[in-house]
Amino acid sequence: MKSMRLLVVAILCSVGLSATAQLILPPPPPIAASGYVLMDAETHSILLEKNSREKLPPASLTKIMTSYVAAAEIAAGAVSMDDEVLVSENAWRAIGSRMFIDPNSKVSFSDLLRGVIIQSGNDASVAVAEHVAGAEPQFAMMMNATGKAIGLEDSHFVNSTGLPDPDHYMSARDVAILSDALINDYPDHYKIYAEREFEYNNIKQPNRNRLLALDPSVDGVKTGYTEEAGYCLAVSAKRDDMRLISVVMGAESAAVRTTETRKLLSYGFRNYRTQVLYSHGESMGNLRVWFGTSENVAIGIGETVKTTMLQRRFNDVSHKLNMPSFLEAPVKSGSRIGEMQVFAGNELIASVPLITLGSVQEKGFFGRVWDSVLFMFEDIEENPADSAPGNAES
Repeated sequence: MKSMRLLVVAILCSVGLSATAQLILPPPPPIAASGYVLMDAETHSILLEKNSREKLPPASLTKIMTSYVAAAEIAAGAVSMDDEVLVSENAWRAIGSRMFIDPNSKVSFSDLLRGVIIQSGNDASVAVAEHVAGAEPQFAMMMNATGKAIGLEDSHFVNSTGLPDPDHYMSARDVAILSDALINDYPDHYKIYAEREFEYNNIKQPNRNRLLALDPSVDGVKTGYTEEAGYCLAVSAKRDDMRLISVVMGAESAAVRTTETRKLLSYGFRNYRTQVLYSHGESMGNLRVWFGTSENVAIGIGETVKTTMLQRRFNDVSHKLNMPSFLEAPVKSGSRIGEMQVFAGNELIASVPLITLGSVQEKGFFGRVWDSVLFMFEDIEENPADSAPGNAES
């Protein structure tokens, strides 16, 4: 019997626009900032960016990491929202924005976190750091270890406040990734970011994130300002099933950072969509099986394909299946047997495994012999030149 050969089958299925159709893309808005990024929270697709990997002074955007580390410690049981924290003189003396805590007083950890998140208090940030780690430098080490664990690549922390230091920096991309991690890992903690005001020591301060009042889809994240950093704003907004995270760094005023953020969100929600193209386990047809108790086995998608694109590009999605022309029994369900490539126009946007969606047991001896005969004749029929008299061996 001729040796069996695996043939790659390329099946191209496309829908929508013709090859000659042209997409007229809306131009992105100009953004007045040193660096910015607009990211889909679920797929981490970058929709718009400028200098998104540049290491910039983050000012109080730092406090997103301060609260993330605190939330992680609460989840681990190391500290509690009900802890009464003794305020050190060092925390009380912190310069810049303040919660107005008194030295040697006791403040609940819950109030301190609201002082960090809502009032952007540097005194509260230092008090949180000292309570969690004993001292702020040790807390900064925890911040850096946490950043590495969640995938920050352009950040380094030396304090809990964001006060200027040459070795203290973040990129807009890292701020977006950190914000997304906070939202997903500690959703209850993140709810504090949506609170509009907080009063402590008879001093009521509003949340500096003006978009909480201007845009009902916005539920966080944080503002920041120092002379070195300029005006910074990280915002998360959810409309329908789509969440976008915008980060603007180095704007010239509080009004500009708000305006430019609204531009980014408006452009993103108006022009982009996040959608499942193919679901895990979705059938893509059947494949011939030789020497088995069944002649065919269903094949399907091994991983869900979910992507964020300009809405009109979803009309130009196609896929290509690369797989053997047949399988030999036994076949185990869930076995990887090829790959599906997904395209938007000519751009490859995803490659995912193809798997078997069922099992096929091997036939008995006589069944395998009979399939061998059938396979041989099928092979000859598909390759008639191999059996022509002039090609016969003597």
